Amino acid sequence: MPKVSRHRNYGSTSAAPRRAFEKERLDQELKLCGEYGLRCKREIWRVQLALAKLRKAARTLLTLDEKDPKRVFEGEALLRRMLRYKLLPEDEKRLDFVLQLTTQKLLERRLQTLVFRSGMAKSIHHARTLIRQRHVRVGQQLVNVPSFLVRTDSEAHIDFSENSPYGGGRPGRVARKRGPAPSPVAVVSGRGQAVRAVPRSLVFSPVVLNATPLFGW
Repeated sequence: MPKVSRHRNYGSTSAAPRRAFEKERLDQELKLCGEYGLRCKREIWRVQLALAKLRKAARTLLTLDEKDPKRVFEGEALLRRMLRYKLLPEDEKRLDFVLQLTTQKLLERRLQTLVFRSGMAKSIHHARTLIRQRHVRVGQQLVNVPSFLVRTDSEAHIDFSENSPYGGGRPGRVARKRGPAPSPVAVVSGRGQAVRAVPRSLVFSPVVLNATPLFGW
């Protein structure tokens, strides 16, 4: 069996950096985590791995001839994908510009970032909470994944869910608890006299309303 210096896991969604302690990279990752409200640095590594795969595909296609069928077919598909997610403008529709993509461009297309940019959330961390608690939908689809990449045609359809309290749905548990208290109900004796006002929650049946005074009332 041949000896491999580093085993490759092709099913992995993120790749940790080879040099664990590098001051410039650590400072940059910490800044990105705070700016985009990321949970941990693995979310940055996941975006960087996806970006590395895009660059690798573009570099491979650039080595081929411009009229090569593989470059024509796969190159157009890759560029359409870049335009679909608004990673490249229309005037930069070339494989050379795919190599210039940065991590920040992919992080700007996250649902969490767009919810904050649209003013639906008070902060980038509040946007993550709204998404995780199922308050946000894209079109008719409820999305609870903050790292969801939003397409250009779906960006205008980001809104609160219909079942969410922010979208006109039922109030939340705390709002219902702090709501106005129900009006008390008067317990009437058999002679038609009001004996005592009790909360509506203590009245279990209509028999109590017309009963004789209970418990010495």
